[in-house]
Amino acid sequence: QVQLVESGGGLVQAGGSLRLSCAASGRTFSTYAMGWFRQAPGKEREFVAAISWSGGSTYYADSVKGRFTISRDNAKNTVYLQMNSLKPEDTAVYSCAARGGPYYSYYYTGSRDYEYWGQGTQVTVSS
Repeated sequence: QVQLVESGGGLVQAGGSLRLSCAASGRTFSTYAMGWFRQAPGKEREFVAAISWSGGSTYYADSVKGRFTISRDNAKNTVYLQMNSLKPEDTAVYSCAARGGPYYSYYYTGSRDYEYWGQGTQVTVSS
Protein backbone atom coordinates (compact mmCIF):
# COMPACT_ATOMS: atom_id res chain seq x y z
CA GLN A 1 0.00 0.00 0.00
CA VAL A 2 0.98 3.60 -0.67
CA GLN A 3 -0.28 6.51 1.40
CA LEU A 4 -0.06 10.04 0.02
CA VAL A 5 -0.38 13.31 1.94
CA GLU A 6 -0.40 16.67 0.17
CA SER A 7 0.64 19.96 1.74
CA GLY A 8 1.63 23.48 0.77
CA GLY A 9 -1.69 24.81 -0.44
CA GLY A 10 -3.03 28.18 0.59
CA LEU A 11 -4.22 31.58 -0.53
CA VAL A 12 -2.06 33.56 -2.92
CA GLN A 13 -2.56 36.59 -5.13
CA ALA A 14 -2.49 36.30 -8.89
CA GLY A 15 1.08 36.22 -10.13
CA GLY A 16 2.34 34.60 -6.96
CA SER A 17 3.88 31.20 -6.35
CA LEU A 18 3.28 28.12 -4.25
CA ARG A 19 5.07 24.81 -3.90
CA LEU A 20 2.96 21.77 -3.19
CA SER A 21 4.43 18.66 -1.63
CA CYS A 22 3.20 15.09 -1.71
CA ALA A 23 4.73 12.86 0.93
CA ALA A 24 4.46 9.15 0.26
CA SER A 25 4.84 6.15 2.48
CA GLY A 26 6.79 3.04 1.63
CA ARG A 27 10.35 2.31 0.67
CA THR A 28 9.24 1.37 -2.84
CA PHE A 29 8.26 4.96 -3.65
CA SER A 30 11.02 5.19 -6.22
CA THR A 31 9.25 2.59 -8.37
CA TYR A 32 6.02 4.60 -8.67
CA ALA A 33 5.01 6.98 -11.40
CA MET A 34 3.37 10.10 -9.95
CA GLY A 35 0.89 12.71 -11.06
CA TRP A 36 -0.87 15.86 -9.94
CA PHE A 37 -4.55 16.55 -10.60
CA ARG A 38 -6.89 19.34 -9.63
CA GLN A 39 -10.61 19.81 -9.28
CA ALA A 40 -12.48 23.09 -9.06
CA PRO A 41 -16.08 23.39 -7.82
CA GLY A 42 -18.51 22.27 -10.48
CA LYS A 43 -15.77 20.90 -12.72
CA GLU A 44 -14.35 17.49 -13.48
CA ARG A 45 -10.99 16.44 -12.12
CA GLU A 46 -8.30 17.74 -14.42
CA PHE A 47 -4.82 16.46 -15.15
CA VAL A 48 -2.05 18.89 -14.24
CA ALA A 49 1.36 17.22 -14.39
CA ALA A 50 3.03 13.82 -14.36
CA ILE A 51 6.48 12.41 -13.76
CA SER A 52 7.98 9.02 -14.48
CA TRP A 53 9.23 6.70 -11.76
CA SER A 54 12.79 7.64 -12.68
CA GLY A 55 12.07 11.35 -12.74
CA GLY A 56 13.53 11.55 -16.22
CA SER A 57 10.27 12.27 -18.02
CA THR A 58 7.66 14.91 -17.25
CA TYR A 59 4.46 16.03 -18.91
CA TYR A 60 2.16 18.99 -18.35
CA ALA A 61 -1.33 20.07 -19.24
CA ASP A 62 -1.34 22.88 -21.77
CA SER A 63 -2.95 25.18 -19.23
CA VAL A 64 0.08 25.04 -16.91
CA LYS A 65 3.02 24.58 -19.28
CA GLY A 66 5.74 27.09 -18.60
CA ARG A 67 4.32 27.94 -15.19
CA PHE A 68 4.31 24.68 -13.21
CA THR A 69 7.15 22.24 -12.61
CA ILE A 70 6.82 18.72 -11.26
CA SER A 71 9.79 17.04 -9.61
CA ARG A 72 10.54 14.24 -7.21
CA ASP A 73 13.05 13.44 -4.51
CA ASN A 74 13.02 9.71 -4.03
CA ALA A 75 15.34 9.94 -1.04
CA LYS A 76 12.61 11.93 0.72
CA ASN A 77 9.69 9.98 -0.74
CA THR A 78 8.27 13.27 -1.94
CA VAL A 79 6.89 14.72 -5.16
CA TYR A 80 6.65 18.47 -5.65
CA LEU A 81 4.63 20.82 -7.78
CA GLN A 82 6.18 24.26 -8.11
CA MET A 83 3.50 26.68 -9.26
CA ASN A 84 4.54 30.08 -10.57
CA SER A 85 2.61 32.92 -12.17
CA LEU A 86 -0.58 31.66 -10.61
CA LYS A 87 -3.90 32.68 -12.08
CA PRO A 88 -7.39 32.74 -10.53
CA GLU A 89 -8.36 29.87 -12.80
CA ASP A 90 -5.74 27.73 -11.03
CA THR A 91 -7.96 27.74 -7.95
CA ALA A 92 -8.81 24.14 -7.10
CA VAL A 93 -8.16 21.24 -4.79
CA TYR A 94 -4.88 19.67 -5.87
CA SER A 95 -4.32 15.96 -5.37
CA CYS A 96 -1.34 13.75 -6.01
CA ALA A 97 -1.60 10.22 -7.31
CA ALA A 98 0.67 7.21 -7.67
CA ARG A 99 0.84 4.03 -9.67
CA GLY A 100 3.19 1.12 -9.84
CA GLY A 101 4.02 -1.08 -12.76
CA PRO A 102 3.52 -2.34 -15.27
CA TYR A 103 4.56 0.82 -17.08
CA TYR A 104 3.31 1.34 -20.58
CA SER A 105 4.54 4.92 -20.72
CA TYR A 106 6.95 7.22 -18.93
CA TYR A 107 4.02 9.28 -17.66
CA TYR A 108 0.26 8.96 -17.21
CA THR A 109 -2.38 11.65 -17.63
CA GLY A 110 -5.66 9.89 -16.80
CA SER A 111 -7.21 9.50 -13.37
CA ARG A 112 -7.84 5.85 -14.11
CA ASP A 113 -4.12 5.32 -14.68
CA TYR A 114 -3.45 5.77 -10.96
CA GLU A 115 -4.11 3.47 -8.05
CA TYR A 116 -3.34 5.61 -5.01
CA TRP A 117 -4.58 9.11 -4.17
CA GLY A 118 -4.01 11.73 -1.53
CA GLN A 119 -6.80 13.70 0.13
CA GLY A 120 -5.94 16.95 -1.62
CA THR A 121 -4.85 20.44 -0.64
CA GLN A 122 -6.70 23.66 -1.43
CA VAL A 123 -5.09 26.28 -3.63
CA THR A 124 -6.89 29.60 -3.93
CA VAL A 125 -5.64 32.37 -6.21
CA SER A 126 -7.21 35.78 -5.74
CA SER A 127 -7.56 38.41 -8.45
